[in-house]
Amino acid sequence: MRATALRLYGAGDLRLETFDLPPIADDEILVKIISDSLCMSSYKAASQGTAHKRVPADAGTHPVILGHEFSAEILEAGSSRAAAFKPGQRVTLQPSLKGSYDAAGYSFRYLGGNMTYGIVPARYIDQGNLLPFTGEAAFHASLAEPLSCVIGAAHACYHTTNEDYIHRMDIKPGGKAAALAATGPMGLALIDYLIHRDIRPSMLTVTDIDPARLERAARVLSREEAARGGVDLRYVNTRDMSNPAEYLRGLTGGEGYDEAFVFAPVTQVIEQADAILAYSGCLNFFAGPTDAGFSARFNFYNVHYNQTHVVGTSGGNTDDLREALDMASRGLINPALLVTHVGGLNAARDATLNLPRVPGGKKLIYNHIELPLTAIDDFERLGRDDPLFAKLAELCAGGLWNLEAERYLLKHAPALDADKYA
Repeated sequence: MRATALRLYGAGDLRLETFDLPPIADDEILVKIISDSLCMSSYKAASQGTAHKRVPADAGTHPVILGHEFSAEILEAGSSRAAAFKPGQRVTLQPSLKGSYDAAGYSFRYLGGNMTYGIVPARYIDQGNLLPFTGEAAFHASLAEPLSCVIGAAHACYHTTNEDYIHRMDIKPGGKAAALAATGPMGLALIDYLIHRDIRPSMLTVTDIDPARLERAARVLSREEAARGGVDLRYVNTRDMSNPAEYLRGLTGGEGYDEAFVFAPVTQVIEQADAILAYSGCLNFFAGPTDAGFSARFNFYNVHYNQTHVVGTSGGNTDDLREALDMASRGLINPALLVTHVGGLNAARDATLNLPRVPGGKKLIYNHIELPLTAIDDFERLGRDDPLFAKLAELCAGGLWNLEAERYLLKHAPALDADKYA
């Protein structure tokens, strides 16, 4: 089987190449990878190369394949897997392996999201990390992994009381939550999850300093939608505020927030979150810094007297991924809220290397087509000269990617020319 993949050789050295896959072993599975959502973690791996904890030291001679947020279809199951996995079955992957830094998208030569065909190793199947999904849209499965990360972050929050030493996990039911610097794709995912899940805050305050991102967030996740589930949702631009923490606390009547999620590795944002915590408030540091020495001040007077605390997560677990797939398949959360760009596998290299500089939310790659990375907002303009984009603009009239647009794109876009990359 020939595969075309975005392979990492070292820091900044990404190559789109076609090569032969080895035959699968009896305990492995061959998959066709339909789509992959680009993650900032892939940019970090591409930037750091073998200095990244998950990238093997021999990547220069045995390159690994980037991408870990993917949707796939089983083509062939090894003899020992044939009873449980069938050709045509659609699957996604929990990329993090238990007890190891190895992960799809960082560590494997024949498995990653940015490839046409791949081999799922036995380790993933044995740990139950290869998960079926029943939704119709491939991109829903691609976005299940990032959705699982915010689900895991919510579950990792905890609270205590003076009466006992029990850590009560998850957000405080009916409490007050804040999400700071949170109108990017992962922030939107958290908002969508918190206002539609079973355990909800009574109040959710979302901040950012970018008015365009705040406007889009308020449009796709409105205050009215949140109110239907009993959540008082506020969007706040803190850019020109002399004392944002004082203003944010004021919204709670001075009580503070039971949860303060931080979505940017910025010292001032972390210290702002610390300053708005309520009694037993949990600062949830979601943003992953690249600086191993990154730090910020934390008020230890409040740690002692108010039992404030901090928690962080790096990805969700397999149960979180199952929850994401279930909620998406039932229409409780909308993965399309995250997507602002689509492209073919030919666009994956430049998009990954420039990810922090490309505005918008998630960049969705379809691995079997050729298409420049294109913003959904540009479909109408490009459609004046290109019927493909004209139809996509019609299908995405509400500004959101969707199943019909995905089906049309996969049917009508130019097929990937694997020989070009051999």
